[in-house]
Amino acid sequence: MSSAMKLPSTDMTDAEWQTRCDLAALYRVVHHLGWTDLINTHMSARVPGEPETFLINRYGEMFDEVTASSLVKMDLAGNVIGDQGRFNAAGFTIHSGVYKARPDANCVLHTHTRAGAGISVLRRGLRPISQDALHVLDDVAYHDYGVPTSIEECEALGVTCQQGSCVVLLNHGLLTWGETIHGALMRLYMLERACEVELMARQMDEPPVVIEPHVQERAKARMRKLRGTPDYGLLEFQGLVRTVDRQGARYRC
Repeated sequence: MSSAMKLPSTDMTDAEWQTRCDLAALYRVVHHLGWTDLINTHMSARVPGEPETFLINRYGEMFDEVTASSLVKMDLAGNVIGDQGRFNAAGFTIHSGVYKARPDANCVLHTHTRAGAGISVLRRGLRPISQDALHVLDDVAYHDYGVPTSIEECEALGVTCQQGSCVVLLNHGLLTWGETIHGALMRLYMLERACEVELMARQMDEPPVVIEPHVQERAKARMRKLRGTPDYGLLEFQGLVRTVDRQGARYRC
């Protein structure tokens, strides 16, 4: 994980500052992977020891501008805590909806990638046709498009997230949640890969090869076990953080 270099405030815990550094690093990783949509998507993390609060990007910042101290701290009622900053209203609806419904969710990621948005226009767009899809298919949920900033949408998304941690937001994009930042990112990476392969397969002139059912079942059991471990996605996240660090990203401030 990214190391914490300084605390900007004496009333901030070491755990919150570390989470700020890790979440800011995540924004730089998402920028590096090309999953951005200008300023219009968002990633968040619950504050350790404060389950009713979470951190999210300041609205208006590009992902390669996000720093640990620029993140906005909010509660689940929509109040900004501490330094005031603009936030995306639809982002609050999405993230608070997941945190209210899933006490085990400590990180929520949402993207509008081309592959994710492409699959989102199909009712059940992902099929068991790739190794990548087998990483997530047992945990995929499909969520109907709703009014982005409404209380009804907040509650509806919470219900969907009871069905899985890899969510295709129909007519919209992708969302994942996890117990850790690295776990949520690994889910999103595999979900994005599955969407990319699915889109390519749908452009072919012949039907894809479907993976045998018994292989699917063994893969589901393996992935359920892997996702339940605290180190799921940790090595991958650490490697990506080293990559953005080598590129000179400055976000621990």
